[in-house]
Parts: sequence; C-alpha cells; structure tokens
Amino acid sequence: MPFFILTSLRSVLLDTVGPELQVVNKAEHPISLEADTLIVLTPDQEKEATSNLLPINFRGLAKAVKKGDTIFIGQYLFTGSETTSVWLEVSEISGEDVVCIIKNSATLAGSLYTLHVSQIRIDLPTLTDNDKKVISTWGVKNKIDFLSLSYTRHAEDVRHARDFISKLGDLNQTQIFAKIENIEGLTHFDEILQEADGIILSRGNLGIDLPPEKVFLFQKAAVYKCNMAGKPAVVTRVVDSMTENLRPTRAEATDVANAVLDGTDAIILGAETLRGVYPVETISIVGKICAEAEKVFNQDLYFKRTVKYVGEPMTHLESIASSAVRAAIKVKASVIICFTSTGRAARLIAKYRPTMPVMSVVVPRLQTNQLRWTFTGAFEVRQSQIIRGIFPMLADPRHPAESTSATNESILKVALDHGKASGLIKSHDRVVVCQKIGDASVVKIIELED
Repeated sequence: MPFFILTSLRSVLLDTVGPELQVVNKAEHPISLEADTLIVLTPDQEKEATSNLLPINFRGLAKAVKKGDTIFIGQYLFTGSETTSVWLEVSEISGEDVVCIIKNSATLAGSLYTLHVSQIRIDLPTLTDNDKKVISTWGVKNKIDFLSLSYTRHAEDVRHARDFISKLGDLNQTQIFAKIENIEGLTHFDEILQEADGIILSRGNLGIDLPPEKVFLFQKAAVYKCNMAGKPAVVTRVVDSMTENLRPTRAEATDVANAVLDGTDAIILGAETLRGVYPVETISIVGKICAEAEKVFNQDLYFKRTVKYVGEPMTHLESIASSAVRAAIKVKASVIICFTSTGRAARLIAKYRPTMPVMSVVVPRLQTNQLRWTFTGAFEVRQSQIIRGIFPMLADPRHPAESTSATNESILKVALDHGKASGLIKSHDRVVVCQKIGDASVVKIIELED
C-alpha cells in the first residue's frame, strides 16, 4: 500500500478538574433546601451533609467571600429553573464557616455537587496535584491528544501545564486547550489565547460569572479572536434540556446554529451525553443543526474579513493558504488537498473557512531520541480532527510528498481515490492541490477525468 488512511483513530481529550470547589455528600442521600432559610458551608468534610449544613472541599472559602456575595451549587449549571441547583447569598462569616441565605428551593441528590462563587478568585493552583497524577498515569497510557485546562486564569497557567506535560514522553506533543470559566480568565483572554493551542468556552460557569445579557458578546468576541489567530474555538452547554427531553428547545437549536455561524470549530456535549436519557439522539440532532448552519455560512464575507485582518505583507505560509482557498473558490473546486508534515499548512487553509472540505495528507517524518527511531504523523492527524473543515489522513512514510519523483503523484492518486470513495470528489471535478516540491510551495489546479 503506498498510502493508508487513519479513519478508525479518534482524538482523546483529558479534562482536568482544576480548582473546582465541591460539596461532599458522603451518604449520597437527597438534601432538600428551602428558600429563605439559612445554611452553613463548612470545610469540615467529616460532618454529614444536611438541609442546614454542607461540607465543602476548600478551607479558604471564609477568607475569599464577604457578606452579600453570590454562591451557586449544582450539577455544573444553574439556570434558576432547575430544581437540582441552588443560589445562595452570603449572610455572615463564622470562623472557617460561611453562613448563607438560600434564595430558591431545591433538592441536591448524589455524592458530588459543584460550588461556584461568582466573580471571586479562589486561591488554588490551576493544575492540581490530583490533575498531575491523572495526567501522568491515565494521560500517558492513552497518549492524550488534548489537555483541557480547566479554570485557566492566566497565560502562566498554560505555560506551567506545558512545562509539566513536556517531561512526560509522548505527551510533549499534546496540545493544551485553555478552558475559560470565569471573569479572571476573560480579563486575561488575549494573553491566554497567545499561549494556548485552542480555547474552550465553558458557558456553564461563565453564565454564572457574567450577566446573562453579556454572555453572547463574550462568546462572539472570543470566537472571532480564535478564528483570526487560526486556533480552534470550542463551545459547551448547547442543548441542556436534552438531558431529559427528546428534542431541544427552539432557543437551544438556534444557539447551536449561531455558534456555527460565528465560526466555532467544535461543540462539546456534557450532561446530555454523560447522564442524559437521550445521548444518541442528542448527538444526531446537534450534528444535523451544525450541517444546516454550515450550508448558509457566509464564507465570502468571512474570507474577506480574515484577509483584511491578516494584512500585508503576509507570511509565506499564510499567502499560500489564502491563495489556495481563493483559487478553490474561483474554480469551484470540490476539495482542497494539502500535503503537510506538521498539519500547520492545512490548519492555515482551514482558517479561511473554504466552502469545500480540506483533505489534509500528513506526511510522516523520521525522528530519533538516540534510543529508537520513530515516525511522526499520528498525533498530527488526530489533532487535526478538531479543526473545522479538515479531513485528515496519514501518508505512507516510505513515499515523501516533498519529493519530485513519481511517488508524489502516486500518493496524490490514492488521495483522490479516497476522496471519490468518500463521496467528496466526482468525475470531472476540479481539485486544488497545495504541496511543497523541494524548497518551493506550489498551488495547482487539476481536473479529474472519468
């Protein structure tokens, strides 16, 4: 085989817990909370959770909050209408305990509930010792492609995490996605984006830290900045009602579509598939909404806006990428085929959101750590799967695409055959090919025969 396709491999993302505050209910019995009554939050985890006392896993809460502050407790979300989430207002501080007024009636069920203090900094490390242990064991064993760094608040958080995973063998290739969950992360968003490989907008917690009328503004601004930087933007919490219902609400369906139209690369489902009643239906419906939204995406406007943002003079790769997309649009190509070794060229092409798929052919490179020889490529292919519009595949390492020999055409032929088998390419279609020949980067247009 001169070429093989990685279609069975799927990317693995590890989500850290980070400085997440939790209510501990060891007995796991339901706890009924009544509005306008008092409840005490205590760091003494030996105490039993009751309707007027909740043990938490953080001793510094009393020092972090003051009278009048807002605290939310629930299963990763608070909307005000859920009967499993509660809104508290700090009434007084008593030693290490925090006394609160319950603002809405609710029933907490289960062993673990998240506690979120609105717009208050919690003095805990972003990458906890427990996170490091899980990354060093499960993460290394499964060669994770992405690390979702929860509660990223500064660029230094990303640098610290990168320094840690760079010492863990294969994980030195793992990409870090900064998960923005609070005001502090928003304040330092630009510097975090510079340092991270991608951004995850955790809208559940952001919806608590931000006024409701501000959430959409941040989402649109953040996605735009990610798009212009050529880094993946991922959003969460889109069809929460499908946790218990077969269909999303009209607002949720519109929310999914708007995320696509804004330029989002991917959507992460949470409670809908973790503990939801209709996980398969949820994936199907969200996928259909995304597909419909992509059909009406204004690519022409997006392309012009991106070119204007990049400005002149462009870098060599940026110029080649934008030229490939412009050529594909002008000749109405069915696909763009890009030969790449790192995946960067294909990512740059996808940055311009061409209307046609980008087939990224990753050409492996031989490398050594002085103990053994290995080929690169698998990581690059898996990591490309999160980029909107890219269909990645791995070339046979025996046939480098940079060569000027006939093997170069052989790889292209198999790529075209794969495109035909996948339904992306038909006879007489035009295809734009972006590749490197020697020291030159080439964009060419080919027309297929029968």
